[in-house]
Amino acid sequence: MTFTARPARLSTTDADYEAQFAARLHWSAETDGAIEQRVADILADVRKRGDAAVLEYTARFDGLAASNMADLELTQADFKAAFDGLPAAQREALQAATRRVRSYHEAQKKAGGESWSYRDDDGTLLGQKVTPLDRVGIYVPGGKAAYPSSLIMNAVPAHVAGVQEIIMVVPTPVRGSVATGGSGAATAMRGERNDLVLAAAFVAGVTRAFTIGGAQAVAALAYGTATVPKVDKITGPGNAFVASAKKRVFGTVGIDMIAGPSEILVLADGSTPAEWVAMDLFSQAEHDELAQSILLCPDAAYIDAVQAAIDRLLNTMPRAAIIARSLNDRGALIHTRSMEEACAISNRIAPEHLEVSSSDPHRWEPLLKHAGAIFLGAYTSESLGDYCAGPNHVLPTSGTARFSSPLGVYDFQKRSSLIEVSQAGAQSLGLIAAELAYGEGLQAHARAAEMRLDEVPPMRATP
Repeated sequence: MTFTARPARLSTTDADYEAQFAARLHWSAETDGAIEQRVADILADVRKRGDAAVLEYTARFDGLAASNMADLELTQADFKAAFDGLPAAQREALQAATRRVRSYHEAQKKAGGESWSYRDDDGTLLGQKVTPLDRVGIYVPGGKAAYPSSLIMNAVPAHVAGVQEIIMVVPTPVRGSVATGGSGAATAMRGERNDLVLAAAFVAGVTRAFTIGGAQAVAALAYGTATVPKVDKITGPGNAFVASAKKRVFGTVGIDMIAGPSEILVLADGSTPAEWVAMDLFSQAEHDELAQSILLCPDAAYIDAVQAAIDRLLNTMPRAAIIARSLNDRGALIHTRSMEEACAISNRIAPEHLEVSSSDPHRWEPLLKHAGAIFLGAYTSESLGDYCAGPNHVLPTSGTARFSSPLGVYDFQKRSSLIEVSQAGAQSLGLIAAELAYGEGLQAHARAAEMRLDEVPPMRATP
């Protein structure tokens, strides 16, 4: 079958540009009501029945029958065997990617992840104590549609932060299933383990792992069962059931984010080969039909060249059907008045991935305020960031880069304030605190401060 992709062709000079632009960007993060109800039922059931419910849902949705949770737990020996069984090239690629990701996150920790303190002139100590979370859970899409890169990006910063226990859940659904719940229903009872994922767990330092997925896996991590330990935070991508479950358990545990479809925005000045840019647009479009790929460029002839490259290359892609649907439904090639205007539009979009495909990317980088990750220059394809450049590929989507950051070491740490007031400091701070506390009508607060004064005044009446 031959596929055709025609992203919307827009120009900022068109009279109806704003309406077309808004319509192309629109994506609703609202979850289907039936999914929300099903997830709520699964969470409640796992919280009530624990392992028994997890076993039941794993059999129902993933087609993986087990008599007890021990049959669903992966061991360090499983990780090592998977690693040893890989071709040498894959082993080396896993190790190289993990080294680079670890190196980046170690630098990140040194830059802003350390405790600090100072003393005032009166001897009062003020500071911040940074400590790692005790235990985190990482959700990794499993089976043949597996993402070892996602495992590395979630496990390595947790490890660098000092987290002692990293619990992985990875579904192993039967192939050819029909999705009806947590992570898919199945016609046979056979789970498929992905050796590249297990090998990545070995390289990245996962502590324990279970072959469970969907909302039931999120519930098990959030509430704990007789077998699955309760974690402090859950990170990692998943389907609509997983996203809904993470949203519902937030507060009981921390979560990384509620991610929307993948996005790429390319700012191009026309100096990069059109085929490279076309393939970069494909690289996000192939994720799923809802992914978004946008090109902003002031050169109309170059936009024509990119469209021609899309036409030439599309049907060479194994996932051509998905790419075509994504580009036709959500893609856009936008002709701008200038690169400056392109940068301004980029800031409005706040994309997950932002490529500055320019002969002088550092000229434009200062104008760019909002993006999950910024890829500078023609040779910096977004795919390098996905796998091995070093920075984390778990990024804010759907415009949330306006106020959110990539996953990092800081997501696996917490900060406690340190306060040690000296006797001398209590004399000045006590007067300030008491005055404000009386003003708020909180006499006990005021009196607690006044009792530390060298000369304790009579207690005042509050307003």
